[in-house]
Amino acid sequence: MHAFLQQPAIGTDAPRFLRLTLLPDLFGGWELLRESGRIGSRSQLRRELYLEESEARAAFDKARDAELHRGFAVLHCSP
Repeated sequence: MHAFLQQPAIGTDAPRFLRLTLLPDLFGGWELLRESGRIGSRSQLRRELYLEESEARAAFDKARDAELHRGFAVLHCSP
């Protein structure tokens, strides 16, 4: 599951982005990857581990909804 969100540029600053990726890991768990930053500059990557798929999906939905509330828009989302 993937989602790419972008916040519009404010003034002369480059727009911000957030990429959320939900993947199964090799040990039967799930990981949520959050990559964020300004377009054209270095990004930051955070990795969160979950034992259950339902917990991981809930964290994915919560992260996406929080950024939508902050003014981000979904540019691409795949199941």
